[in-house]
Amino acid sequence: MCGIAGWYDRFLNLREAQPILDEMSDSLKRRGPDSSGMMIENPVALIHRRLSVIDVENGRQPMTKRIGEKSYTIVYNGELYNTDEIRDELRQRGYEFITRSDTEVVLTSFIHWGEQCVYRLNGIFAFAIWDKAENVLFMARDRVGVKPFFFYPYESGMIFASEVKTLLKNPLVSHEIDENGLSELLLIGPGRTLGQGIYRGVKELLPGEYMIYDGKSYSRKRYFSLKAHEHDADVEQSIKDVRELLIDSIERQLVSDVPLCCFLSGGLDSSIISYVASENRKKNSMKPIDTYSVDYQDNGMYFKKSLFQPTPDSEFIGIMRDAIGSEHHSVTINNYDLFRALTDAVDARDFPGMVDVDSSLLLFCREIRKDFKVGVSGECADELFGGYPWYHNSKILFDDNFPWSRSLDIRRSILKKEILPHGEEYVRQRYLDTCNNTEKLPSDSKIDARMREMFSLNYYWFMQTLLDRKDRTSMYNGLEVRVPFCDYRIVDYAFNLPWKIKALRGREKGIVRAAFSGLLPDIIIERKKSPYPKTHNPLYFELCVNKVHEIMSDTNSPLSEILDKSGVEDIIQNPEQISSPWYGQLMRAPQILAYIIQLDYWFRKNSVSIV
Repeated sequence: MCGIAGWYDRFLNLREAQPILDEMSDSLKRRGPDSSGMMIENPVALIHRRLSVIDVENGRQPMTKRIGEKSYTIVYNGELYNTDEIRDELRQRGYEFITRSDTEVVLTSFIHWGEQCVYRLNGIFAFAIWDKAENVLFMARDRVGVKPFFFYPYESGMIFASEVKTLLKNPLVSHEIDENGLSELLLIGPGRTLGQGIYRGVKELLPGEYMIYDGKSYSRKRYFSLKAHEHDADVEQSIKDVRELLIDSIERQLVSDVPLCCFLSGGLDSSIISYVASENRKKNSMKPIDTYSVDYQDNGMYFKKSLFQPTPDSEFIGIMRDAIGSEHHSVTINNYDLFRALTDAVDARDFPGMVDVDSSLLLFCREIRKDFKVGVSGECADELFGGYPWYHNSKILFDDNFPWSRSLDIRRSILKKEILPHGEEYVRQRYLDTCNNTEKLPSDSKIDARMREMFSLNYYWFMQTLLDRKDRTSMYNGLEVRVPFCDYRIVDYAFNLPWKIKALRGREKGIVRAAFSGLLPDIIIERKKSPYPKTHNPLYFELCVNKVHEIMSDTNSPLSEILDKSGVEDIIQNPEQISSPWYGQLMRAPQILAYIIQLDYWFRKNSVSIV
């Protein structure tokens, strides 16, 4: 994995803008600590920072390939999981390859198929290709949106980058947000509307979208989205299909020229991945797989069972470790470090996020990176296969709003009354747009039609938040994390599974449990869904309270004109009144305070102004 950026301007001499380009490159150093590259060839400059995983010696970028009199140059961030198949096909068509890297395969695919190349690619990626003969930039993002791609178009050009912080290094990009951006932060955050870059003028290439820019205008096309079609397989065939799809996706993502490990929480999803990885190692006579888990200091003393977090991970991790014979490593996070890393998490993500979950994941990835460059993780199974409680609670299921943020009351309680007068309408329209654009079949039952809407809501919103979190916190540490459940074939299959099959035996992820029954220990198969662990230590709450009091008493804080002091103090004095999370499953009183801390830091650090 890597960091990419670029600048196309019809009039500027970009060689004279070298200092700006250097700053843009430096901002991506954490994503690509191994090497850097830059090409300046007016009217285009391309920037690359590399984390070398495949063909370490020969995969340097920007990479240029010449065919006859034409030349093409790529900057690429990602991993392609059908590299061998595409390379073999292109060789049969007469193309030669001088590296083993997937970068050259993607570039050659574009040379041969043009914009249609994206339909051939199975992987996680964001890339840009400069077609010198045609004077156009071709840019694309993977189908599911695992890898990021932001851009800023203006009258005579366009700037693009893996991360927003890189765009902000260019003086053409303002640090302003308008009412829509503020609504995203305060009423939707840490979620974010797809395509919305928060800052004025900053946009995001959508998952499954490509774009062509010729210096004057750009055109965008979705090449992948959720499409409804009949599911013809019976239950037994569906179980077999799910098992085969998952095993194939996991095995494809175990290819690496550098050490690779697995995240293991003892939950169903990470256990499946760790099991398949372990079996793959045995088959290839390799040493046992390394697995990693995370917890917090003294968390066992303070754990509180809830609907969203019924059991701690610790008792299940050992069972899976013994079952697969992994070399297991447990990372324990100190609550002071967790608190201090809240600001690092904003730096990594470019925006306030899922607070202690983000900072925890950042610290966790930092520890893993000491020994590994690549990890494999179980994100997104819950969104695709109905793992969350809101899929199974009829009241929440048919409640006509975002299921992970069902009310804006708690958000409104800490905002001044004049802030975002049209905020409810903004959020409501985002929800309705998603539901109304969801494809359904005439044959869908009421429950199946609603489940398609829920799938879309989770896929285009909640899942994207988790993918943002995983990409930024891992790449901030120079760690590549792969997510096998995000294979587009699995996405398409899961979207069209009837609910009675997906939720076999009335269980969350019932079809996945059935697919791996007999392969994993029964206690793992039957374990109830439990999310990424959060700290329950009152010390963390105390640290957040002290910092929020400092912010609220500072008249120079950017939040002084936004937040209502009495509303914030009410949360501090009555933390148990938060009956439902601010966002997701875990963001309650301590996390709301942590979000305020992140907001204050974000506004100050980036000198953000509201217009």
